This record gives sequence, structure tokens and C-alpha cells, in this order.
Amino acid sequence: MNLDQWPAAFTARVAQGMREARRAAGLTMGDVAQGCADRGLTEITEQSVKNLESGRKASMTIADFVVLSDVLGVPPVSLLFPLGSAATVEVLPGNTVSTWDALAWFTGETPMDQPAPEDTARGVLDVFRSHGDLVAAAMASTNLAKERRRAASTTLDRARRASLLQRAEGYEEHAFEDCQELRGFRARMRGRDLVPPALPNELAFVDQSAAEPHPEDRE
Repeated sequence: MNLDQWPAAFTARVAQGMREARRAAGLTMGDVAQGCADRGLTEITEQSVKNLESGRKASMTIADFVVLSDVLGVPPVSLLFPLGSAATVEVLPGNTVSTWDALAWFTGETPMDQPAPEDTARGVLDVFRSHGDLVAAAMASTNLAKERRRAASTTLDRARRASLLQRAEGYEEHAFEDCQELRGFRARMRGRDLVPPALPNELAFVDQSAAEPHPEDRE
């Protein structure tokens, strides 16, 4: 495919994904237009949706694309690269690769032999992904510890209570270590002038001063 044909073909692929997503969601073209209007994008009419799906409209703005994705209830990247329904895509003019490789390139997840340099855009993406993993680990261990201690407090069986309390202490130790690791990682992010994402309410104490006790410790 030559350079002149590629933009229209790329848009057509996205439009096809939108049509399939609309039908899967049980929405009419009018529903999609109304959803866009509800989000403040009144210029997307039922006719413009029809023109897009039929191929008569060969381009769209980024704003249109993002709002349409939200109305259809699908991640925008899944419309750009139809993972699971197409083995390959022409990601750039004359450059056809596997759909997964195209998606990974777009999101910055392309496999690399060496970690991304710290000051690159890929490096920043890696930092935030690592942060997400640490948050998930801290949430899991913290919730498990709470569940075991809650279960121990409601059982009348002495032996079971002792067993649950012992388990709770083990999970609490893991939770403490996970939260300490998360706190240190967030401090290093700030040291690089990166703003860490807001923490879940259950982990808000992680950003407290190290001298401040965990809320549960005050009870």
C-alpha cells in the first residue's frame, strides 16, 4: 500500500472496529451520536457516524476518536489495532507487523534486550508500570492481612482463632514490607520530578511521614 492510500485504509480499519463495537453494545448510530452530544461533542451526528462506518468519511480528529471510543465502551487502542481479530496490521505506510507488536509499540511495551534509559519516554512508562505492580501487591497483602484478622475476631473456636491470628501476623509482615517498598519507590519517583499516581484510600497511609504510625497501629 502506498503512502497516499494508507491514511484512508487506517481510518477504515478503525471505523470497522467502531461498527463492530457499536453492534456488540447494541447501540444504534443515533445512540452513538447522542452519547457524543452528552459528552459535549455535538458535531458528531448520526449522519457523520454513518459516513464514518460506510467509508465516505476517511478521517477523524483525535478528539472525535477518543469520545467515540468512550461512547462505545472500548479502549481506544483496541480500535487502532484489532488484537485477536487480525494477525497483522500495516502499522505505518509499507510496514506490516503482527497486531500485538503494533499495539505494544503504540503503548511503549515493545520488548527490549536492555531496560529503557531513565530519561526516555519509554523509561517513564516502565516506571509507572512498576508502580502499578507495587500498588497491586501492597493492596493484596494488606487486604489479606485484614481479612485474616477480621476472621479471627469473629470466631469462637480458640484453636482456629490462634491459627488465624498467626496467619494474620504473617500477612501483616508481608503487607508492611510491600508498603515500605511502595513508599520508597514513590520517593524515588518524586526525586526524578515525576508525580506518582494517587493511591487507593486503603493505602493512603503510605505517603505519610515514616515517623507517623499506620492508622491501625493507633487503635
